[in-house]
Amino acid sequence: MINEIDSVDWESMGHAYGPASDVPGWLRGMASADPGARDEAFSDFYNAVHHQGDVYPCTAASLPFLFEMADSPAPPDRGSVIELVLSIGRESLDMDPEGVYFTPDGTESRAHVDALAVIGGRAEAFVRWVRDPDPLLRRPAIKGLGLFLGDGARAVEVLRGLLAGSGMVERLLVVETVATVALRDAAVHGAAAGWLDALAGDAAEVPEVRLAALVHRARCAPGEIGDAVVPAAVGLLRRITPAETGREDEASCRAGAEPDVAAGPGPSPGVPPQITAAFEDLERHGRAHAPTTSLLEALHTLLGDRVPGRTALLAEQLCSADPGVRYDAIRMARELIGHWRGDHTGLVVLIGGCLLPGDAYTAAAAAEAIGSLGPLGEPAREALASYVGEARAEHGPRVWAARDRLVRRAHQEAVRALARLGDLRALPCVLAALDEGADAWRAVQVAGHLAGAAGDLTPRLSRLLAEVDFADASQSMSAHALVSALRELADPAAAAALTGAISAAVREEQWHTAAAALNALASFGPGAALALGVVRPLADAQDLHVRAAATAALWELEGEAADVVPRLVELLDTHERDEAAEVLGRIGPAAAPALPRLRTMLTAGYEWTRVYAAAALWEIGGAAEAPAVVETLLEAWAENDATSNHVLACLSRMGPAARPALPRVREELMLLRRSGRFRSISNDEELQAACRTITAGF
Repeated sequence: MINEIDSVDWESMGHAYGPASDVPGWLRGMASADPGARDEAFSDFYNAVHHQGDVYPCTAASLPFLFEMADSPAPPDRGSVIELVLSIGRESLDMDPEGVYFTPDGTESRAHVDALAVIGGRAEAFVRWVRDPDPLLRRPAIKGLGLFLGDGARAVEVLRGLLAGSGMVERLLVVETVATVALRDAAVHGAAAGWLDALAGDAAEVPEVRLAALVHRARCAPGEIGDAVVPAAVGLLRRITPAETGREDEASCRAGAEPDVAAGPGPSPGVPPQITAAFEDLERHGRAHAPTTSLLEALHTLLGDRVPGRTALLAEQLCSADPGVRYDAIRMARELIGHWRGDHTGLVVLIGGCLLPGDAYTAAAAAEAIGSLGPLGEPAREALASYVGEARAEHGPRVWAARDRLVRRAHQEAVRALARLGDLRALPCVLAALDEGADAWRAVQVAGHLAGAAGDLTPRLSRLLAEVDFADASQSMSAHALVSALRELADPAAAAALTGAISAAVREEQWHTAAAALNALASFGPGAALALGVVRPLADAQDLHVRAAATAALWELEGEAADVVPRLVELLDTHERDEAAEVLGRIGPAAAPALPRLRTMLTAGYEWTRVYAAAALWEIGGAAEAPAVVETLLEAWAENDATSNHVLACLSRMGPAARPALPRVREELMLLRRSGRFRSISNDEELQAACRTITAGF
């Protein structure tokens, strides 16, 4: 049939980037004997014909040829072909069967319906493929069988027949797919659920398969999950040993994640190291290290807000004899702590217990997780300090730049996590990084947390800031990080370096960097008055962002309200109005001329503008403005939960005047799920503290 490919009118169809006339070449390329040509063909097809999961008419028209390739013994990558068919089918199933979609050129399309018709008409192929000797072909075929074979009873029968004699990954897929069939076909739900029940209780079966049956039985009826599910899962986890899961896949993951070399090709010219590292993190975090990982993730999803049960399950995972289970549990624990409130001390201690010198791969993940927890990482402080100290003792004082990338990354993450807790035991390593230059940007990111060592850090950070080439846009991320660190250290000794950075950034029209440096300078107050000669002219800058930052700095450096209030009132009519309102609030009653304009801002369409205006009104006008302020803040909070930290900070400053907000504040404290901007742990902990401050006043 591949010979008939040119009989299709591809030119009349389109994909994400234009006419589909290049699809035949990609389909032929998938069957090429040249691995490079195959990879390129698959990449091009996914990018254009199945772009971000889209299904176009040319996608559906490709399916018969994909089925032919998968059925032929000749193509080398038949498994990849079946994966592609499976992806197209899944995306089509997720689309509205009655819906009409549009191609990039605006043409109406029901290609998803056509695609499902093609796959359904050829679903018998999945029955053949699940018996293929190649496991890379069998695995997607098992999933496809569960989704597309119309006869649910036959699908369950075929799947059950595959359980004995298959490898562990395939056996777990079989159990998962039986549940998939049960969920899509009510006629077989009872029988499939009964089989899963029996399999979960079969003492002769290996614990991984029993765990899969337990989880997917719960998936079939999530409303029936009882208190016995977690203890049963914990009991099965305790029976799993590393010998049963096999370590080949995990070893491959570890080797691929961190090549054991220090040198090698550096980042491409003009690409900031932070960006390179972010892509490395994406690749690393997408890997699973134990066959049971997807099962346990599914169980956590099913348990939802049952935080005590999930905590008990994670405690067992983090103590597992299987290093792969422990590794993947670190990420799951991090996600639980990040999404749900509660006392997570026990989990944090167990994550800290994964900081073992003999396992740098896992230690790096544990340290990174602890560093992301903000103040909740405190219970792991001593484990971090111990790990850092032992690494320096074993590998020497230059371990920050160790040749072994696993050792280097684990040490750096532990130092960074310790620094985020404000622990000066991280200081020697941070100073070494700043002095020697190896991955110095990682040290800069956490230096601001070590305010107690400002005397050591400020000169080094100031030197690095002076070395930034503001004409090179790729260095802007480094400049911002240095400015931020100096601001956090709050050492006026940095004023000269920041002043120089402002002048250089303005000269090169790096406006955002200039504004950031102005804000940092302003945080020093009158101690940075020497910079007024640079700051004052910028209060009339053409760039509004710089003008607003310079005006704010003028207030902080010399405190002349008569000079800055008219400028700030003028800025209230620009896109810098929120920042201007915030500064007016800091000025307080002396900013009374701004009150009429701020009152009109309470009716703005953008909720953030209303929040900033309301907060400024309270600080300037006091009790007389309280009713309108509280009403505005509560309305904005209801409209956009991301405003909650700003809303609560203002309410906590209002004292008794915030009484009308008390019911909503108490309601917030009762929530289990984290709130606040970006739902970050640090923001939510601040939010809860503000709520407690407010309620304590009544």
